[in-house]
Amino acid sequence: MPQQPDDSHEMDMVVLFSSSNHDAEMEAMQIHGVMEANGITSIVVGTSTLPVLEFEVQVPLENLEEAQRILAEAQAAGPAGAAEAEAAGEEGA
Repeated sequence: MPQQPDDSHEMDMVVLFSSSNHDAEMEAMQIHGVMEANGITSIVVGTSTLPVLEFEVQVPLENLEEAQRILAEAQAAGPAGAAEAEAAGEEGA
């Protein structure tokens, strides 16, 4: 028996980050990595062939608040926090 589609809006993708800056693709990929590392599904929307267009990172609506919190913490920690997290991950591996 086929599964019925989920008509709820909890899994609708919403924009977490959007930028058309010169480094938008790189920033979007970093944010995507942070979300995935924290168990939040995300997608990067944009194209390298037309870099004048915006890049976005989208997450499911149900995860938006948690994603915003994680992103704010990562931005507050800055590069030093990223290096610490990477080192901790290598120790645990």
